[in-house]
Amino acid sequence: MRRALAFAVLAALAVIAAGCGGLPGEESRAAAVEVRPDRIKDFGLLYAENCAGCHGPNGKGGAGAVGLADPVYLAVADDAVLRRAAAQGVAGTQMTAFAQSSGGMLTDEQIEILVRGIRRWAKADALGAAVPPPYFAPLGNAARGAEVYAKFCASCHGPSGAGGVKAGSIVDGSFLGLVSDQSLRTTVIAGRPDLGQPDWRNDTPGEALGAADVSDVVAWLVSKRPANPGQPYAEASR
Repeated sequence: MRRALAFAVLAALAVIAAGCGGLPGEESRAAAVEVRPDRIKDFGLLYAENCAGCHGPNGKGGAGAVGLADPVYLAVADDAVLRRAAAQGVAGTQMTAFAQSSGGMLTDEQIEILVRGIRRWAKADALGAAVPPPYFAPLGNAARGAEVYAKFCASCHGPSGAGGVKAGSIVDGSFLGLVSDQSLRTTVIAGRPDLGQPDWRNDTPGEALGAADVSDVVAWLVSKRPANPGQPYAEASR
């Protein structure tokens, strides 16, 4: 009788253990299966692993990089701009190439997933009736840019660009050495909402920067970039 009862108890425990899929705390084989990096197709995971460190969680901006979810930025930067930056990087800046064809880790399909996911942050009425300056344009005239700066920017960044009451320096050699000409242009047009910097329409109440104004002030900023960025101090004379 006792032996039969013991066998019954052991049988019941075996059934319970089988029904629970293993002992408590034992990881299932399915959960332990790893997904190859080039097979990941979830936008949230791809963005978090490759973009959020610089562009901020949910594209809100951070670490000196434009917020990719900024509706004004997305209104002026088309899919080709997003795709090229993600795939090939931006020369002379901290934006590295992510596509395998350019030495990165992401497949072309993963680049497209990122582009489509970022585009979903756009807002159809972000600009209203306003017509923005073109995203791409040659540099303008630096001398005229100094006048544009004095009118639209000096109240925040100071008369020389070295910093003011409301905002820091934008002529620091180390800063200018880390941003491309296009990045400067993009910031002038789209602003940096995460830092309180307005877009091209709102630097001066009631008057927006024109297309020529943007090209000229960017040329003025570029003229402040030192020959050897990151080394602002001249060597001691020998």
